[in-house]
Amino acid sequence: MKEIEITCKLGKELSADEIQTSAVRALGVSPKIKEQLRYRIVRRSIDARNDIIYRYRVEVYKPDEEMTEYKLEEYKDVSSAEPVIIIGAGPAGMFAALRLLMKGLKPVILERGKDVHARKFDMAKLSREGIVNPDSNYCFGEGGAGTFSDGKLYTRSSKRGDIREVLHQLVRFGADPTILIDAHPHIGSDKLPIVVENIRNCIVEHGGEYHFDSRVTDIVKRPDGAFDVITACHPERSKGSATYTAKKVILATGHSARDIYEMFDRKGWELQAKGFALGVRVEHPQSLINKIQYHGKYQPYMPTAEYSFVTQVLERGVFSFCMCPGGILVPAATAEGELVLNGMSNSQRNSKWANSGVVVQIEPEDFPEYAQYGALALLRFQQDIEKKMFEYTGSLKAPAQRMMDFCRRIPSANLPKSSYHPGVENAPLHELLPEHVSLRLKYAFPEIGNKKMHGYYTNDALVLGVESRTSSPVRIPRDPETLEHTQIAGLYPCGEGAGYAGGIVSSALDGINCAAKI
Repeated sequence: MKEIEITCKLGKELSADEIQTSAVRALGVSPKIKEQLRYRIVRRSIDARNDIIYRYRVEVYKPDEEMTEYKLEEYKDVSSAEPVIIIGAGPAGMFAALRLLMKGLKPVILERGKDVHARKFDMAKLSREGIVNPDSNYCFGEGGAGTFSDGKLYTRSSKRGDIREVLHQLVRFGADPTILIDAHPHIGSDKLPIVVENIRNCIVEHGGEYHFDSRVTDIVKRPDGAFDVITACHPERSKGSATYTAKKVILATGHSARDIYEMFDRKGWELQAKGFALGVRVEHPQSLINKIQYHGKYQPYMPTAEYSFVTQVLERGVFSFCMCPGGILVPAATAEGELVLNGMSNSQRNSKWANSGVVVQIEPEDFPEYAQYGALALLRFQQDIEKKMFEYTGSLKAPAQRMMDFCRRIPSANLPKSSYHPGVENAPLHELLPEHVSLRLKYAFPEIGNKKMHGYYTNDALVLGVESRTSSPVRIPRDPETLEHTQIAGLYPCGEGAGYAGGIVSSALDGINCAAKI
């Protein structure tokens, strides 16, 4: 096998003849066997440095070389098998359940929110009426937060495990096969719900269980070593509580399940304060980002342009986060009286706006006034910032400022239109944010515009507060070998909520790893 690179213009498909002709030259074989050469495209990326082209990485095989295809294990009927409780139906929980099916164990999934379709009605109420359902929103519910934030699958690192299992599972359940080769694959928030529903149907058909509207209120370790997991059922859907028992529990609750951290804290179970990042959402006209990234050569057939950057300002990292090309801004609060923003894109990425988080790294020592809260220090800091943003507008309207005005620390005379449905309110965002964050953003925005993306630093861009759910500000420690909690055998802290992942793919891989350990 030999790996070769082939280029072609955007808007043009790479043909089998072109690949085989290139393979003949690369392998140094006779053109007579061209059609006998087999190939597999392993990666496709856009190169806009000069001419705008696709770069393909292709594995080519001679006729006498074996070409193996990646195959997923088959799922087993686990109706009568040993149960494993999974708390949370986000990527970590779903992919842990699929791995358990492969190995003959029964996943019992407890999800505080609603199924992926029912939660849409709660998100609509959140955006249109400002009504927050603390158990069903953009963060909580089947599929987790990633279902309604574009479905980006950017993790390509193999350090956490074989990402092919994640990508091939997603394709099996309805995702576009291009995610297997694209350098920056995404599924889209319009397509992900059916993928998530297909995963659930598969798990249930093979004997697994799903229990929605089941918020975990307690985890009790019994004398025999098993766990009783106690849930409170949502009063609108059912009454009372329920208890589920198993010898193993995977805790995959996501980075916004503050009540789980508080439960651990009350019980004296070990937690650790963890750094995270906080900042703003930045919204540009998508046409401007297209112009910048394609150097003025953008054409309608080209993919909607995206961007990413990282820089250092005053000894702290400042970076873009969860960039949504052709996307919209959405309210991601999980409690009343708090204001949080996130972004999402549909598969076509055809909105006239581009948005991205631009955030500053924060460590526990940066805010010593919160040290009294111990492991929950930055959790309380995060809550206070979200409450401050809400209190300023008195609603889910986002405090906002034009970018150059933000950096100059002056009020904006007016604001451009925004995709954010609850609306925006002119505000001195540079004062509302902590100085630790505001000052670094003040220096970062012009630097990005001058050195990396000419035109990015503009008063046509809107800066909105606050982007604060980048990752968990708490880590639930676990043994690096067994992946069990350091004090509680049989309990597996998992995914973003435990502090061991960041995004759909890394969370899915962590779920797979925890299930594999069990």
